[in-house]
Formats: sequence, C-alpha cells, structure tokens
Amino acid sequence: MSEYIDHTYEDVENVFTQYIHNEKDLELIRHSYEYAKEKHAGQFRKSGQPYIIHLIEVAYLVSSLHGGPITIASAFLHDTIEDCGITKDDITNEFNSEIAEIVFSLTKIKALSHQRRHDPEFVADGHRKIFLGMAKDVRVIIIKLCDRLHNMRTLDFQTPEKKISISRETLDVYAPIADRLGFNEIKSELQDLCLKYLEPEAYSEIKNYLATKIKYKEESIQKLSKKIADMLIPTGIPFEILARVKHPYSIWKKMKNKNLTFDTIYDIVAIRVITETELNCYEILGLIHSNYTPLPGRFKDYIAVPKTNLYQSLHTTIIDHDSTIIEIQIRTKEMNDVAENGIAAHWRYKEGTKYDPKKEQQEIMEKLHWFSDFVNLSNNNSESSKEYMESLTKDIFGDNIYCFTPNGKVIDLPKGATPLDFAFKVHTKVGLCANGALVNSQLVPLSTELKTGDVVSIKTSSTENVNERWLKIVKTSSAKNIIRKNLAKKNAEFLREANIQKGKESLLDAFKEHNVPEGKFSSYMTNDLFSHFEMNSEDDFFIAVSNKTITPTSVIDYLGIRNESSLSSFIKKNTFEKASFSKQSVLVRGTPNILCTLSACCSPIPGDDIVGYVSQGKGVKVHRKDCPNIIKALNRTIEVEWNPNCTEIVAPIQLAIKATDRDSLIVDILNCLSQNKIPCTKIIAKNHTETHTVTINVTLNVKNFMQYNDIRNVLINIESVYSIERVTH
Repeated sequence: MSEYIDHTYEDVENVFTQYIHNEKDLELIRHSYEYAKEKHAGQFRKSGQPYIIHLIEVAYLVSSLHGGPITIASAFLHDTIEDCGITKDDITNEFNSEIAEIVFSLTKIKALSHQRRHDPEFVADGHRKIFLGMAKDVRVIIIKLCDRLHNMRTLDFQTPEKKISISRETLDVYAPIADRLGFNEIKSELQDLCLKYLEPEAYSEIKNYLATKIKYKEESIQKLSKKIADMLIPTGIPFEILARVKHPYSIWKKMKNKNLTFDTIYDIVAIRVITETELNCYEILGLIHSNYTPLPGRFKDYIAVPKTNLYQSLHTTIIDHDSTIIEIQIRTKEMNDVAENGIAAHWRYKEGTKYDPKKEQQEIMEKLHWFSDFVNLSNNNSESSKEYMESLTKDIFGDNIYCFTPNGKVIDLPKGATPLDFAFKVHTKVGLCANGALVNSQLVPLSTELKTGDVVSIKTSSTENVNERWLKIVKTSSAKNIIRKNLAKKNAEFLREANIQKGKESLLDAFKEHNVPEGKFSSYMTNDLFSHFEMNSEDDFFIAVSNKTITPTSVIDYLGIRNESSLSSFIKKNTFEKASFSKQSVLVRGTPNILCTLSACCSPIPGDDIVGYVSQGKGVKVHRKDCPNIIKALNRTIEVEWNPNCTEIVAPIQLAIKATDRDSLIVDILNCLSQNKIPCTKIIAKNHTETHTVTINVTLNVKNFMQYNDIRNVLINIESVYSIERVTH
C-alpha cells in the first residue's frame, strides 16, 4: 500500500475546476471550506494533524468522483454539526436547506460506549442509522464512503481495539455498499485496509507474494500482451491493453473460501483489453479463442448479463503456448469507467444541466434494482435493528443469483431464493396470487431453490393465495414483510367481518324473539337508526352491537317493535310430518316437533348459517344460506336453528382440494387427516395434464364448522396445495 500524500485546498480546487466553472458554484465551495476551517479551528486528529486535513481529503476524493458543488460543499461541512456545536438550522441559514439535509444525514453515529461495544443490538442500531441516512440521498452514500476511506487510511493512530472494531464495521457495512454501487477502487482499498488490521499475517504474506511473484510474471504478461496486440492490429479493431493485479483481500477471500493456494489462483494478474463497442468486445473474444485454448468453465459474459452494480465485461481464462494460464478481461471504455467508478460514471456532475436530486435518486433506483429494495428495507420500521442488518447482509449485500423472466428481464435474488421470492420481486400482486411456477419450462413447487440462469414463469390465480406456510418458503425479507402484512390485514378483516356477522346475528335473534321475520329485518336498518346511536355505517353499527356497546334491547326499544305472529301463521298454512324430534340436529324455532333433515346438496354442518325449506309432506330440508339451490325458493323458507342440546352431531362434508401435481400428494393428505382424527369416507382425484394440476374431492365427517376450519387450515399448508373449497351439488 503506497504512502498517502496530504492534499491542500488548492489541490481540491485543481480537480473540481476542471468540470465546475460557474462562479456562484465556485464561491459556494470556497465558502464551505472557509466556514469549516473556522469552525474546526483548534481541533486535531489522533495523528496530530489539524482536523481540516481530514475534510480536505474527503472533499478531494468526492471531487475525484466528479461530485457536484453541493456534494463537495457538504463534504467540507460533514462534521460541523457533531463536532462544532453547529445546528441544522445554522447550516440552512449559512448555506441552504439542501446542504443542511445532507450534512444532517452525515452526522456521525456516536462512538459505541465501552460497556456496549459488544452488544449486537446496539451495534446493529448504529449501523441502521447509517443506512437510513444513506437511503435518503445517494450523495450521502458517496460522501460517507469517502469519509470512511480516509479514516481507514489513517487508522494506524487508533488503539488496537478500535482498529479491530472500525475495520470490522467497515467490512460489514461500508465495503458491501461500495461494491453494490460499483465503486470498485474504493471497495478494494477498504477491503485491503480491513485485511491489514483484521488478518495482519495473511495480509503481509500476500503482499510479500505479490512483490516477488509479479515481477516474475511481468515478462510472460508482456509477451502475451504483444502477441494479442500483433493479432489485433491487422483487423483494425481499436484497442488498448492494460494489466491489473488482483487486490490482497480478493486473493485472501478466494484462498479461504475455495481452499486454494497462490499457484491455483489464475487471475492474480489479468490482462485487460479496452475497446470501443460491444461488437468489438465479442470480435476480440473470438480472435483470442481461435488462437489460444480457453480454460473450460472459466468464461463469463457480464455484458449480456451485467452484475447488479452495472459492471459489464467479458472474462475468459486462456492457456498460452508456454502453458501460462492467465485471465483476460474485454470491455469498452465506458464499461471500464463504470467498473472503476460505479454510479459516479453515470451520474457525474455536468455543468449547465439542472440537477434534480429526486430525479437522480429515481434514476438510480431504476438502474440499480437492488437500491430500490435497499431504500424500502431501510424505510420499513417493522423489523428490529438486528433483523434489519441481517436482512441487509443477506438480501442486499449477500451472494446473488440471476434469473430471467420469459421475456428476458433479469431478476437478481439472494442465494437460496425460491420461485415465490421471484414472484414478489416481479410484482407484489404476482407474489400474492402465485399458485405455481415453471422453471426452464418444468413445473416445480414454489419452494424450489433457484440457480443462476433459470428462466422462471409464475402461474397465478384470480385470488390471493397467501398462507402462513409461505413464510417458511421465501428467503428474502421483502417478501416476508409483504406476506406478514397481508396475513395481518386478512386477520384484521376476518375479525371485522366476524364481528359484523356476530352483531347482526345477535340483533336478528332479538328480533325473532319478538316474532319479527328475517325478511323485515333490513327495513329497520336505516340511516336514522345509525345516526341515533352515533354510528357512521351499518357495519360499524353491527360491530358496536357485537362489542355490546349497543344492546339489542335498546335498539328494539328505540324502534318500538311489538310482537308479531307471522311465523306461527306461516306454519299453520303448511302440513308437516309431526313427531318428537328433540334429539335431531336442527329445530324449527319455537316448533321443535317438526322433522328436519340435512340437505345433501350443500352438506350443512353445525356452525353454518342455515335456513329451512318447506317440502311437500316431508318436513323441512335444511340448507346453508349460501346454497344456490335455496336462493331460488326463498318464498318457501323457514327459520331453523342448530339444536344446542344435540352435542354428538357428525355430518358429512365434501371438499375440493386443488394443488400442483406431485408425488405422494394423496398420501400426505390422508396422513394429515389421520393424524387429526378426521374420518375420510370417500376420495376421488382428477389429474389436469395440461396445467400440471390435480383436483382431489374428499368426503369427511366433521362435528362442526370450527373443526372444518381447523382441518382446512392444516390441509392448505400441505406442500403444493393452493385452494380448498366446499362442494355444492
């Protein structure tokens, strides 16, 4: 690592005046420097240098990345709020609100107290605050990375304990985001400096190896470079040949992860060929492969499929005629600029154009898809700081795979992701309605682990299929958060609907006790009634009745309802088989000696909302209220109720279970029913080969609606099952 030279303000000015010429902008930067110099006067760093040196170095790095005047000014001012007793309002009044907001976001996290330095939640909370500031404005990220790089360059002056803790934080927090933004030079230097303090022996060994072996390889590299140049010159393809040496941290990581030795790492030194167009890149690749033997499995096309940080290049490893193995990278000038400077190569300050930070942020989110996930994750307050950092490490900064939609769009996902993660990454609605997946044209379960290069097509239904089991299938935090929120919303909606129904039934029962037929019930539900009880809607009114905020008696008293005899007169007009049926499961309200039988078309069970159908001389047939067969015969219906004294009821119920087809599916369903002691009297399966799905019709004996609901919740969690419906004939 070379010695670092301290710069002056004039050095910074020499850099930014190459692309900034507007006098107002130049004055803004000069004023920010003078203001910072005044406020930090008398402050010194651990090295003994005046504090202003640190600010100059950060501004120099920002200027080297072609930051705009606002960004450079903010770099000079980034420590004033914390170290100088300056407020955000002071910065606004002295400069402007835009600079003040950036500086406020850049205010350092206070040093961890000695007592809590090893508290994971405390450390994670500090890291989360850093990322929250970064997520607001990409300029905050750029300045923060430059700030951390200079701090790492001067880490020798810290205590041994701080060297370790700062290096660990840099490796965990700053290097990953530099990598994701494509700041390759900053990332590599941060990683190398971290290795120097975290693994000093390994760092020294690698540095010594590079110092001795690179000289040995220089002759081979020069010979091969000349051969490639001699091969390309006659073609007229524009090119430039460079050599690059792999950084110590990258070498150390490769040796550690893949258990390699120095001699088995073939890309310690690589030849880089820079040309003008993508076509030139592929032409050069073809010429190299036609003259040299490529090493199998070592070719990577990052031009067709760029990395998530926009990196593009062709990588191939060849064997020279003297058995030298070396990696060759082929890219355009623009690709090389992006490889070295990341987003700065795309969003460098251009004088004369109107800078819009919100527009820039949006452009970054569109080009860097992971950045959108990063912003959304950072703005989500539902996770603890520790969970947030774990999600960030895994979903945003972890190893990635690259899959494709059928129309060729690249979807990047963390390693281990499933088609369900893919569905939510495509669109929230696609995820919520997913019921199957095709990977490389083969139907697979939603829990299948994807790999790079897979082409994924998601099958969806018209309704949402979210269930608790999905939380075990998805790997990305973003998908888990959506599923949790959807389940919570459904539970809230279910409870609300249940309370509405409970309140309505309570009121209906009170009306029936006063011999008011159900058909007249709706006529009493008026806006005047709701207004009297200070309710905004009918639903709110029924919820209030359910919660006993409003009593049925008070409603009846207000309405002045008197007993009516419509039910008794209705019964007198019909002929029934009469007997004593006190043990039957359903009774006609007020007339317990009328024969009632459960209808086979809709298979009602205790707990279902039911209604009686008056048959000719055969008593009353009991249907579910939502049975389509009864809706057409409302003029012959009668009020019935489940017999509370008949507790040993077992009724048949028919279900249609829909699932994506797989081996052992029926076995799993029968085992599930057996474990839950639910008798199954009939099972028929029908395979749909065109959709790779299956419908399984089962007849079960259950005691009541609650037992049905419980077994339904168990069945829906069986792998590949996506729908369960009660059958009506």
